[in-house]
Amino acid sequence: MKTSPFQPDQTSLAYSVGITLDRFIKLKQSDFPFASGELSQLLRDIALAAKIVNRETNRAGLANIGGAFGQTNVQGEEQQKLDVIANIRFMRALSKGGEVCAIVSEEEDAVIDLQNNSGKYVVAIDPLDGSSNIDVNISIGTIFSIYRRKSPIGSPIQLKDIMQPGREQVAAGYVLYGSSTMLVYTTGCGVNGFTYENSLGEFFLSHPDIQAPKTGNIYSINEGLQLEWEKGIAAYIQSCKERKMQSRYIGSLVADFHRNLLKGGIYLYPATQKNPSGKLRLLYEANALAFIIEQAGGKASDGKQRILDVQPESLHQRTPLLIGSAQMVEEVEQSVVLHSSLVTV
Repeated sequence: MKTSPFQPDQTSLAYSVGITLDRFIKLKQSDFPFASGELSQLLRDIALAAKIVNRETNRAGLANIGGAFGQTNVQGEEQQKLDVIANIRFMRALSKGGEVCAIVSEEEDAVIDLQNNSGKYVVAIDPLDGSSNIDVNISIGTIFSIYRRKSPIGSPIQLKDIMQPGREQVAAGYVLYGSSTMLVYTTGCGVNGFTYENSLGEFFLSHPDIQAPKTGNIYSINEGLQLEWEKGIAAYIQSCKERKMQSRYIGSLVADFHRNLLKGGIYLYPATQKNPSGKLRLLYEANALAFIIEQAGGKASDGKQRILDVQPESLHQRTPLLIGSAQMVEEVEQSVVLHSSLVTV
């Protein structure tokens, strides 16, 4: 039998398409000698649900699934139709795989017990962050956190499985539905981004080993709330203006975070007079993004401590969030400390 060694074709006709998400996950399984494939399958389940939600967001204007649903969620926020659709899709994907024992969702009042006592993981998820922007064609996203359960496998879920600080995450990520759809995630070994190729129905590695710039020229904050900020935040934003930095605020958390992750910058949603505990949710928004930014070399703080060290006390707990390039987060932390220590006499 005549044989010849394989020689990859180097002509322009044989350009490389890239590494798929599925293949990348398999290649990285060796980073977790204790794992037996469940985490890898869980990430695939999330990717599949993201593909379906991507399809729904792209056809929202044609299928009349934009706009309000007519109900409010546990946060007291008006649910959008796509909020409900995304929640259904992710719930189905996470419940069918068998790896998950419980789910915490922004759209659900209580913990969803999947009655799967053999499941090793707990997932906290915001199925569709910024969904009110879909009607005006602005980027929106999904945010997820994955924790290893604390209670023994085979037993019912317990409170300690749910109320874990962010440093206990084994994986976290987000999906950005925009001009292109991207899935960015970490398992504690760096951050990698994958872009969705619609014609092939696959996520391909497009942003390997993402590193957040140490500093940047962008600050992202809702300046309409300026009169409600504490003095340290107001002083920092004023210094940004004096340095002629760029103000960029989309109002879609995932989109603002993603831009600053790649380009360098800081996103701030501080405490205000109306929301003294902040507005963003700790379990399924702040923790996930904090894990990602730290793995990329950045920082995340509530102004007083590292976000990943905050001990959750309630399911839908809110928190202030200062997140982005490390040097910029340190600067605003210093400003908060300085102005809180000033005493007027």
